[in-house]
Amino acid sequence: MRLPKVLWLLTTIILLGWASSVLAHTFFFGLTEISVNSQSKKIEIIHQFTAHDVENLIAEQQQISFSPEHPKYEQLIKVYFEQHFTIQRDKELIKLNWIGLEVQLGKIYLYQESDSESFLSGLVVKNGLLVDTYPKQVNTVNYQDTVIKGSLTFSQSQQSVKIESITSVE
Repeated sequence: MRLPKVLWLLTTIILLGWASSVLAHTFFFGLTEISVNSQSKKIEIIHQFTAHDVENLIAEQQQISFSPEHPKYEQLIKVYFEQHFTIQRDKELIKLNWIGLEVQLGKIYLYQESDSESFLSGLVVKNGLLVDTYPKQVNTVNYQDTVIKGSLTFSQSQQSVKIESITSVE
């Protein structure tokens, strides 16, 4: 009688481990926060993604082994993000300065800031991050300044959205 219980327990543990690894890649998502700094009036952007999704994408695109130990880790990620995430006003790109990145607990955080003073209403956000490699990728952009706040959703089929001034901060 004892052996079947042990066998059942081992089978359950193995199945749970397998299921969790499968579910770990069921959802692909990224989160970006866009805000206007109250002091400098510059747009600040923070991206948050699953580190191994970004690393696997770069490894696939560059055909290299890619991890935080790679000598061009930050540079390759910077180039990718600058090519696949932009903001513009009146069809003019707003220059985003690269502040840096950090990896914590399996997440990668990337920081950017605009060159000049700006506001969010009327900005066109283009977010094609990871959608070509992961067709189920969904990117959410939350935005807020002193006048408006809201949220935008991006996917493989929706990569460009304009921030409208209809949602006001209360």
